[in-house]
Amino acid sequence: MNKLIQSVRNLSRTVVLTALGGTLLLAGTTTAQATMGTQTPPKPTIVLLHGAFADGNSWSEVTGRLQRDGYQVVAPAVQLRGIAADTSYLSGVLATIPGPKVLVGHSYGGALVSELAGTEGVKSLVYVNAFIPQAGETLGALNSQFPGSDLGSATTPIAYPGGLDLAIKPDNARAVFAADLPARQASAFVAAQRPVAAAAFGEPIERTAPAALPKYAVVSTGDHAIAPAAERFMANRAGARIVEVDGASHLVMLSQPDTVTNVIERAAR
Repeated sequence: MNKLIQSVRNLSRTVVLTALGGTLLLAGTTTAQATMGTQTPPKPTIVLLHGAFADGNSWSEVTGRLQRDGYQVVAPAVQLRGIAADTSYLSGVLATIPGPKVLVGHSYGGALVSELAGTEGVKSLVYVNAFIPQAGETLGALNSQFPGSDLGSATTPIAYPGGLDLAIKPDNARAVFAADLPARQASAFVAAQRPVAAAAFGEPIERTAPAALPKYAVVSTGDHAIAPAAERFMANRAGARIVEVDGASHLVMLSQPDTVTNVIERAAR
């Protein structure tokens, strides 16, 4: 009889432990599933395209802020050889960046953002004092359509065998590009400038950015390189959400980096 009672007890203990183990296993599975279901999606990589006469350093203040906020940032050197040539090169750059991407373009770089907008993984676009052209348009025609641009008077041609570039004149560069920057910083920008192929401003755009992509535009009211009226026109036509920066110059990403960073992070979210 004692052996029978002990056997019953052992059997009961086994059933309880088995049931308990199954409950724990189920609970663990449910917890794991819940954890997987609430994982935060990866932040997109922010691709910053500089404009004519500039390089990736024009984004330095914005780059540091984005990186501190946990974003991967790529600010490639745009070749400044023309719309088609630059688009071709940057397509190769984007092919090396996995996952979602936000494309940000300043000035001339905005035209390249529009050309590259259909690239796989691009989730939103940001234009900073930028051209937002449509297929068939040229940057030169867009900029001359509205009064307020002094870009022509601020540049000078550089002829070389086989081509013609445009460079910034040092004497009035600050007034046109960087009126709200310290004189020393504006002078350093001009000293390190990278001239752009003159033909880039007469080269027709091939693609209009997809209408379904979210777009944001920063418009500086003190911009004398691209007329603010032209920037508003292009941004409204593209359906972009516009953020105006009162009195800021063409190089707003250097003079007011917090504002520009906030707009980029809104687009990234």
